[in-house]
Amino acid sequence: MSSPSSPATQATFAIGDERTASRIVDAITERYPSHDLAIAAFEVPGGRWDITMHFAEAPDEDFIRALVTETAGDAAAQSIIFSTVETKDWVKASLADLVPVNAGRFVVHGSHDRERVPPNKIGIEIEAALAFGTGHHGTTRGCLLLLDQVLNRRTPKRVLDLGSGTGVLAIAAAKALRRRVLASDIDPRSVAVARENAQLNGAGTWVEAIHAAGFQSPHFAANGPFGLVLANILANPLRQLAPSLAAHLAPQAFVILSGLLPHQASSVVAAYRGAGLKLLKRIQIEGWSSLLMQRR
Repeated sequence: MSSPSSPATQATFAIGDERTASRIVDAITERYPSHDLAIAAFEVPGGRWDITMHFAEAPDEDFIRALVTETAGDAAAQSIIFSTVETKDWVKASLADLVPVNAGRFVVHGSHDRERVPPNKIGIEIEAALAFGTGHHGTTRGCLLLLDQVLNRRTPKRVLDLGSGTGVLAIAAAKALRRRVLASDIDPRSVAVARENAQLNGAGTWVEAIHAAGFQSPHFAANGPFGLVLANILANPLRQLAPSLAAHLAPQAFVILSGLLPHQASSVVAAYRGAGLKLLKRIQIEGWSSLLMQRR
């Protein structure tokens, strides 16, 4: 690794969707040791993902472009801009968007801020990879704020984090309630990450992470009915899941929904009203809407 005063290489470009951004991050991190690379992909309103890489030593630019070509096509690869920065700058840049995120009683942070979590707050340590699920995305913060409000009113006995990603919401609920939470995701890699993060946060015995699509797994019936469901996904699957999600709810259960652009929120509310829920609250953060609903 280069010395603290030696220059490093920065590479930046944008991509159009989360799945491709995830594949790019995976492909590059598999080829470079973590101590030689800092990489982050952050979603911005409109669906674009901005990807920034910082290499401690100058990378093979043709090789990086080839990796991106394989996963995202030649146009994305040719759009990469390489530049030289000071090492102290790229370390700072890699952490700049990872300042602790406060959301009610919860603080989402990286390992570098572990000691800065106030004693009266619940810390959730999540390292950066894809921003969706680290707490630095408006939808995740919206869910955490609504979760805090729910827990001020009630203590649900059975909790589900549907489409858990990094597991941040499941970990938050488990640490606040000190009880078991079921977390599911359609991506096996996300399930593994959620398990690792639960262990890291001392919630490994409380968070059960499973690989499942929709509500097809028998785990849902075995662990329900749920008094609280958190689903930070996307508008279309949320609308499609409304009837089956409602069928797994306990009486007067709370449901927190996010992953919605503002213009999509009304149609999602309508779908869940049709399934027997009422809207309690709607908040908007960084161009994303989060909903708190309750079974009638």
